Amino acid sequence: MAREFSKKVRAEAFLRCGGKCQTCGSVLKVGEGEYDHIVPYALSEDSTLSNCQVLCIPCHRGKGAKTSDDIRAISKAKRIWLKHNGCWPKSKTKIKGRGFPKSREAASERT
Repeated sequence: MAREFSKKVRAEAFLRCGGKCQTCGSVLKVGEGEYDHIVPYALSEDSTLSNCQVLCIPCHRGKGAKTSDDIRAISKAKRIWLKHNGCWPKSKTKIKGRGFPKSREAASERT
């Protein structure tokens, strides 16, 4: 469900950061950095310049460790999206109930 940035957005982000990693400040060569969503795409569905940051490979790979709150929020967003689009499987369990009495006399005997 991840979405990539367009070439234009990537070029503008590289110019904006001045060729340096936005986390640690190490100098990047053209094509060496990785482009990352500041707010995960699963939550914001935003691939614009304002949600893009340029990171060196060690910083980007280390960022992958999300907190349990992030994982829960992303999973919930995916479930809601799937249910909204009709892709989420329906429950196979049946609702159990007492059923209805066969006659009025049977109903009065139960109480």
